[in-house]
Amino acid sequence: MQWLTENPAGEFCFTAMVSMIPVAELRLGIPFGVARGLPVWAACLAAVLGNMLPVPFIVVYIRRIFQWMRRRLPWLNSLVDKLERKAHLKGQTVTKYKYLGLLIFVAIPLPGTGAWTGSLAAAFLDMPLRKALPSIFAGIVIAGLAISILTFGVASLF
Repeated sequence: MQWLTENPAGEFCFTAMVSMIPVAELRLGIPFGVARGLPVWAACLAAVLGNMLPVPFIVVYIRRIFQWMRRRLPWLNSLVDKLERKAHLKGQTVTKYKYLGLLIFVAIPLPGTGAWTGSLAAAFLDMPLRKALPSIFAGIVIAGLAISILTFGVASLF
């Protein structure tokens, strides 16, 4: 794994991988990339791409994965219940404004919001992927720009 840290392309990939992690997403990915030596624009691009990668899979497959987990791994039922409750709770916020609500929800760079939770909400609200994907992508880009501006401001202090 040393190749990841020896060149800018490796740092780009590493930043994208960090941004794929739930909860961390690009809120951590962009500062991580900048701290590893990437320019802010490159860290933002890597984080947006990395954060976007799991979205289609979550929207399309998460309900089937949860059903499979309930059948095959009953000891994880409490985790599945918690994730479903979170998706339904966040989905109430999104339901009123549909795709614009989904965009705004994903764009707010705070804990409990973002691409993973927005994708869960879209899946549980039965939003078709072709309509949910542009809203989630736009939200990720807005959040990425906001975090990039914050990161650039903090980095310029040092």
